[in-house]
Amino acid sequence: MNSYNDDPRPPQEMKVSAESQNVSSEVPPEGGGTPGEGTGQGYSITNAAGTLVYPPPEKAYPEDLQISWSWPHFLVFGVFVICLLVSVPAALLGIYGPHRAMTKDQLEQFMISRPEISIGGTLLIYGLVLFFLYVSLAMLRGMPFWSTVGWRKIRPVAGGISVHPLVFALTGAGLSIFVLGVTNFIQRPEKLPIDEVFKHRQTAVMFVAMAMLVAPLVEETVFRGYLYPMFARWFGVGPSVVLTGVLFGLMHGPQLGDAKSLIAIMSFVGVVFTLVRARTGSVFASYLMHLGYNSLIGVSLLLATHGFTQMPPAQ
Repeated sequence: MNSYNDDPRPPQEMKVSAESQNVSSEVPPEGGGTPGEGTGQGYSITNAAGTLVYPPPEKAYPEDLQISWSWPHFLVFGVFVICLLVSVPAALLGIYGPHRAMTKDQLEQFMISRPEISIGGTLLIYGLVLFFLYVSLAMLRGMPFWSTVGWRKIRPVAGGISVHPLVFALTGAGLSIFVLGVTNFIQRPEKLPIDEVFKHRQTAVMFVAMAMLVAPLVEETVFRGYLYPMFARWFGVGPSVVLTGVLFGLMHGPQLGDAKSLIAIMSFVGVVFTLVRARTGSVFASYLMHLGYNSLIGVSLLLATHGFTQMPPAQ
C-alpha cells in the first residue's frame, strides 16, 4: 500500500474549506445560492444531501471576442448614428445651401457638386462615430482604444502558418478585380448616385481620396471591430460573419441606388472581410484587405480619367 495514497486523517478532517475552493461557505436559505458576504469569493449551493454544488463556469470566449460592451451600448450607438445622419447634412445645408426652393433632384445634384457637403459631411460623421466609440469604450473605462476594438497582431492561420500583411492587401485588390468582373454580367441601373459623383472633378478627387485613406479605417473599426465581436458572442461566428457582411452591403445601398444585385455583391465583399477578421482575430487583416480593395478601384479610376482631368460631362 502506498503511503502517499492514504490519508490518515479521519473523514471529518478532510473537509475542504470554501476559501480554498474560491467560494463562500455560507449555505443559502431554502437550498438556494447566495453570494458570499464580505469575501468576494463567489457562492456555493448545498443540495439535499449536504453536498456542495458549484455554479457552472462562465462561457469562455477567444481573445478577439473579449469585449466590454453589449446590446445597451449598441442601442445607444445606433441612435447616435441615426441622429448624425440626419443632423450633419442638415447643418451643412444650412451653412452652404443656396437658401432657395429646389426640387429633390436639384438638391441632390447641388449636394454632390459641393464637396464640402457631400465629402465633408461624410468625414464629419466618420470622425464623430470614432470619437463616440473612443470616449465610451476607452476613455471612460481607462482602456486602450485600438486593441479594445480589435486592432491586434494578426494571428497565424490554420496550421500555425504566419501570413505576411502584404498578402491581405493583395488579396483585397484581387477581390476588387473579381467583383468588377462579376458586375459586368449583372444588369445595373443606368443611373446610380455613385455615378453622379464622378461628374464633378473636385468631388470625385476627394471621394477617391477618402475611400482610400479614411473609409477602410473607420468602416473596419465599426463593422469588424465593434459589431462583429458583439454579434459573435450572441449568435456564433458563422451567422455573425454573414450578418456583419449584409449590414456592410446595406450601408453602401444609398450609393448604389438601392439596386439589390449590387447590394448583394457588396454584402459578399463584407462577408469576405469579416471572415478574414474572424480567422485572423485582427481588424488589421480585414483593414488591409479593404485598403487593397478600395485602392485598386481608386487607381483604376485615376488612370481611366487621366488623373481626373477627363471626367464624364455633368448634366
